[in-house]
Amino acid sequence: MATKETGERKKEAGSRRPVSLSNLQPAKGSRGRKVRVGRGMGSKLGKTAGRGNKGQKARTGYQRRRGFEGGQMPLHRRMPKRGFHNPFGQGFSVVNVEELNVFAAGDTVTPELLRAHGFVRRATDPIKVLGEGELKTKLAVQAQAFSESAKQKITAAGGTFEVVA
Repeated sequence: MATKETGERKKEAGSRRPVSLSNLQPAKGSRGRKVRVGRGMGSKLGKTAGRGNKGQKARTGYQRRRGFEGGQMPLHRRMPKRGFHNPFGQGFSVVNVEELNVFAAGDTVTPELLRAHGFVRRATDPIKVLGEGELKTKLAVQAQAFSESAKQKITAAGGTFEVVA
């Protein structure tokens, strides 16, 4: 039985031709015949051509807009709106002082260094240092903003902070 299988494999391998532009073909079964609708009752797709009976969806050129629910008040309008979004608000990427303990004592921590170490995801966001945790090393920290508690903890550890533009 094993010899018969290997013989069939040899035939299959031998019948394959190298691929070139002259013998390219779509995979078998991937290209079906075009369905011609509305071509008589004998074709099973005559009369209404598979669109059902009358109505908006049976008409040519029908397109339903996003969120349309058949005239019912759509979900995004039924839900209550809450809060306020300030289009001019400035978002900060936040770094806590306890995260700065990975740097060696005496280092100058810049926004570029924080981005390189993966503390900040978006390169365009300004960085704000917050006072969560304890700082154990003396560092010179540069960032766009500092909380009051972060300033106190950096100076208590013997370091300095500098607001950069």
